Amino acid sequence: MNDQEIESGAIREIEPEVRTLFTKLVEHDPREAAKMLEPYPDEFVVQMLELLNPASALKILQRFNPSRRQNILATASPETNKQWMRNQTYPERSIGRLMQPPLAVFRPQTTIAEATEQIRRLARKAIITYGFVTDEQEKLLGVVVMRDMLLAHSSQRLEEIMLPNPFYLTPEMSLPDAMRAVLVRHYPVYPVCDKTGRLLGLLRGQMLFEAEAIDLSAQPGEMVGVESEERLTTPWLRSLKFRHPWLQVNLFCGLLAAVVVGSFQETIDRVIALAVFLPVLIGQAANTGVQALAVCLRGMTLGDLRSGRHRTLLIKEMLLGTLNGALTGITGGIAMFIFATMVKSPLALMLGLVVFLAITISCCFSGVAGAMVPLALKKFGADPATASSIVVTTFTDVGCLLVFLGLAALLI
Repeated sequence: MNDQEIESGAIREIEPEVRTLFTKLVEHDPREAAKMLEPYPDEFVVQMLELLNPASALKILQRFNPSRRQNILATASPETNKQWMRNQTYPERSIGRLMQPPLAVFRPQTTIAEATEQIRRLARKAIITYGFVTDEQEKLLGVVVMRDMLLAHSSQRLEEIMLPNPFYLTPEMSLPDAMRAVLVRHYPVYPVCDKTGRLLGLLRGQMLFEAEAIDLSAQPGEMVGVESEERLTTPWLRSLKFRHPWLQVNLFCGLLAAVVVGSFQETIDRVIALAVFLPVLIGQAANTGVQALAVCLRGMTLGDLRSGRHRTLLIKEMLLGTLNGALTGITGGIAMFIFATMVKSPLALMLGLVVFLAITISCCFSGVAGAMVPLALKKFGADPATASSIVVTTFTDVGCLLVFLGLAALLI
C-alpha cells in the first residue's frame, strides 16, 4: 500500500497510534504482521484488518492459529465475516480475494428519501460511493449515482433514476484480466457479481490498482526464486528459508552444465581456445532466452497471448533467435579466428566456423526455450513467473554447451 492510500479518508480519520501500527503492518509480510497484531484484543484486530486491502487482510488472518482466527471471525460484523469466508474460497490473485461487503443495496421500489436515510446511517461507518439496486434474488439491476439522487425528487423511486445493466466484474477474474476490463472504465467502485449477475461484493478501484502494482513488483523476484511475500523488513532467517531452496535448485542446474563440459574434456584439452569462448556463448544464449522470457511474460500479463497466438510467439522467437544468433555469430566467429591466429592455432578458420554455428543454433534454441518455459508452467497450473529465469537459464546453458562442444568434437 502506498503513501497516497495511507492518506486516504478512511486512514486519515483514525487515531495516530492506530495509524502508526497500520503503516507498520503494510510494510511487513503477512506472517510478521500477524505477530504484531497477536497481543491486541480481537476487536482491535478486526478494526485493523478492515482498514487493509481485503486480500492482504485474508493473508494476515490465515497466519493466526486456528482458535484465534475463529475468535477474530466471530468478533467481526456478520457482513465482514461472511465476506472474508467467501473471499477465501477464490484463487490467489483473483478479484474474489479483493471483495468488500456490498453496502447501500436497495430494491427498485425504494424511494429517494428512504435510500438517503439509509445511506446517512451507513456513511457513519463506511465510505458510500454508489447505491446498488437488486431484485429479490440479489441480481444487480442498476447503479445509482449520488448526483442523480441529489437532483431527483424525494418521492421518486430508485428504478427511475438508476443506470440499468451496469458493468461488473466477476470473482473468478484474474487481476490482469480485470485491469484490462477496467482500462476504459475508471470508476471508484466496481460491483462484483457471479455469472448470473447476482451481487456478491464491491471492489474499490484503488484496491484493484494497488493489488496489481504489488503483483507486478513481485514478478521480477519470482523469476529468480524470491517469494512474493518477502519484503525489506522480512527477518533474515525467513528470507533464508524463502531463497535457499531455489539456490540449491540453481546449483543442481549448474552441475548439469558442468557434467556437459566434463563430457567433452578431451576436446577442450586438445583445443584450449574453446575454453576461452565458453563464457561468451553462455552469456549470449542466456541473454537471448531471458529476452524471450520477458516478452512472453509481458504478453501473458497484458492478455496478448490469447488462444492460437502461442504458435506465433514460438515462430517469432525462433526467427529472432536465429537472426540475432547469426549476426552476433559473425562477430564471435571473427573474434575467435583472430584469437586463434594470435595463438598460432592451425585450426583458426574451423574454430571461427564452430563459434558462428554454435552461437546461431544456441540463440535459436534459447529463444524458443524462453517462450516455452512460461507457457509450459501455465499449462501445468503453475505460476509462469515462478523461478522461470532459473529454468530458462538451465536450458540455455546446457543447450549451448552441448551445441558448441558437440560441433567442436565433430568438426575439429
